[in-house]
Amino acid sequence: MSIGLPVRNGAARLEAVVRSVLAQDHQNLELVICDNASTDGTEELCRELARADSRIAYHRQPQNIGLLNNFIYAGRAARGTFLRWIGDDDALEPECVSRALQAFAEDERLILVTTQVSYTDPDGTTQTAVYEHPGLRSDDPADRFAEMLRVLNESHLLVDPLYGLMRREAVVGIPRRNMLREDEVFAGKLALAGPWGHVNEVLAHRHWKHESIGTIGRRLGVPGWQAHFSTTLQCRELLRWLDEVDLTPEQRRRARAAVHLMYARRQRRVVSRRSRKLVRLATGALMPGRTAAGR
Repeated sequence: MSIGLPVRNGAARLEAVVRSVLAQDHQNLELVICDNASTDGTEELCRELARADSRIAYHRQPQNIGLLNNFIYAGRAARGTFLRWIGDDDALEPECVSRALQAFAEDERLILVTTQVSYTDPDGTTQTAVYEHPGLRSDDPADRFAEMLRVLNESHLLVDPLYGLMRREAVVGIPRRNMLREDEVFAGKLALAGPWGHVNEVLAHRHWKHESIGTIGRRLGVPGWQAHFSTTLQCRELLRWLDEVDLTPEQRRRARAAVHLMYARRQRRVVSRRSRKLVRLATGALMPGRTAAGR
């Protein structure tokens, strides 16, 4: 059992994450820390932690290989039958791994088990949600794929597939492309790969900060123009992948319809958001008593 921890310049927050991993009641695990050429004290801290606990394997990139590539590297460097990624400011409850492994033991079809997660906003507000839909456990890949796209449009609180426990060999070979909304594309690919389980207990904690699509693009190192076409590029990548996987013609038709539905929903949101912005601007311009200096 492996937990992959990709990090860059995380010295101030890393120790608490490592403690939560090493405190798991399932002791047969390794923690794979992949340091993406940090320039703060991350290297020194990680080497000290690795010396103190033989379950920690520390890897350092000689140069910055990008956020996604370091994430992928952590998965490929892992040796366990099962793999879970963790963010460098996240935390796990002590039963997180053992409860997910129990779900795998109860259903050998599963390639991924997610858990309920609590999300803390920058202002300290914490949110979570219960997910009870059976769609992701279906044997039909088109049903799982459609359900995943539905969840992605509904709320990030329901399911977090990138931070679930996975059968490592089933997922590390899935190709990934550095692009905006790549996490959602990967979630769709995971849904096509096999059935999922879910544990409705808060067993993981993440910090959540809303960022503009442009800010995310800069962190990923993708061209700025992608921010204007992120949904189009995402849907195109999903449709391309549907032609790569083994589906019946009827399943492929249903899966493609789910992509088109997601695209239409998101475009309606964009139009609605822009319309509200225009109304606010127009209303402000027409308000009496507001001069150019007052604005």
